[in-house]
Amino acid sequence: MDKWEYSESIESDSIVSIQSKYGHFIDGKFSTPNSKKYLKTVSPSTEEVLASISIGNKNDVDSAVNSAKEGLKIWSKTAPSERAKYLYKLARLIQERSREFAVLESMDGGKPIKESRDFDLPQVAANFFYFAGWADKLDISWGTKEMKPYGVVGQIIPWNFPLLMLAWKVAPALATGNTVVLKPAETTPLTALLFAELCEEIGLPKGVFNLVTGDGTTGSELVNHEGISKIAFTGSTSVGKYIQNAVGERDIGLTLELGGKAANIVYNDAALDQAVEGVVNGIFFNQGHVCCAGSRLLLQEDIHDEFINKLEKRMQTLRVGNPLDKNTDIGAINSKEQLEKITSLVNEGVNDGGELFQIECDLPSSGYWFRPSLFTNVQPSYNIAREEIFGPVLTTLTFRTPEEAVEIANNTEYGLSAGVWTEKGSKILWTADRLDAGVIWANTFNKFDPSSPFGGYKESGFGREGGRHGLLSYLKVQS
Repeated sequence: MDKWEYSESIESDSIVSIQSKYGHFIDGKFSTPNSKKYLKTVSPSTEEVLASISIGNKNDVDSAVNSAKEGLKIWSKTAPSERAKYLYKLARLIQERSREFAVLESMDGGKPIKESRDFDLPQVAANFFYFAGWADKLDISWGTKEMKPYGVVGQIIPWNFPLLMLAWKVAPALATGNTVVLKPAETTPLTALLFAELCEEIGLPKGVFNLVTGDGTTGSELVNHEGISKIAFTGSTSVGKYIQNAVGERDIGLTLELGGKAANIVYNDAALDQAVEGVVNGIFFNQGHVCCAGSRLLLQEDIHDEFINKLEKRMQTLRVGNPLDKNTDIGAINSKEQLEKITSLVNEGVNDGGELFQIECDLPSSGYWFRPSLFTNVQPSYNIAREEIFGPVLTTLTFRTPEEAVEIANNTEYGLSAGVWTEKGSKILWTADRLDAGVIWANTFNKFDPSSPFGGYKESGFGREGGRHGLLSYLKVQS
């Protein structure tokens, strides 16, 4: 034997039961769509059709909003301690069925099972537990009793963390006394539909949680519906701008969590091996389908060659393949369209003069795949250094002084996150104080906690999700 080979360790999908066709979840039950139109949700790792999903139209959205209005009459009279009990029940059921949720998330979205199992699902349950604890303490959350819920909230979530983004939005909305109309991403709706089954199972009052599936037209109907008092959106900056324009003349609440192009700054006094692991986690986690991914690596010039050498060796150990294999590090790209975007931007980077390193590996014959990639010899003006690629592609820039590092890091339209690697605490604080980013990690990356607020600046959006600050996204001052 020339080298060690992994034996496959495939997580069984027998625990998952997927219906051939799904309707909307409105007024506490699943219903046939008014539109009578469906789209197919496909496994990105096999290109197998998993299910047909309803495309909601104006009448479907009307029904969901009207249901939420009726549900609000009940939910607003429900004691906060009772609302908390429903959230605790959801948290416990999510824990009990976490393996089922994790397998379904990996099948529908393409992410490795070890990520959906060990990161997504624990975080989902933790968010419901956390906000359940706040439900009966809202009067002391900000030291005032003058806050009240918006009412009917429209929520639109992305395809990269479908169930986790649901938790980030639904848990605080329900805890603060709002009712919800949720629209999941068209490519990854299955875990949201399974969550709706949990709501039915625990006896959540009718109309408190409603789910309308569909494409961008469905989301547009929700955004423009006059019965919505608040919109919460996570997704691309371009769609976020459309939503902001659409609701600009209406007196409703809005939070936007949009794109990012985070700088991961490595100083020459950093623990390089530790930093390599952090950089790998920062960009290749979830195939780079992360809005806060550390997609720009900023290296101090005198450690560039040594660090890149270590990084390329570490990248070569990454395993690309079946998301349900517990050995897999890099799963499938979420969709054909996203794969085409990544490929186009990488080709552009090569044509601009960037030097491309890609790991050597065999890719599966079906599905959507992209090798983990590293660009060096990149100029800040290149598109690959400025545009959000949203894939497993890392671009490298260099700096000489801390001041130059901050200048390069802030030279972007985004302001969602950043990372700083150094052994000096004073340098961490100095750098963090000057970075235009909502979340800054020090000597780590992609660490989350329900009690910690998350959000950005500039074209990365506004508002916060998580923590005590996340409650404010669903409360307004009484008029």
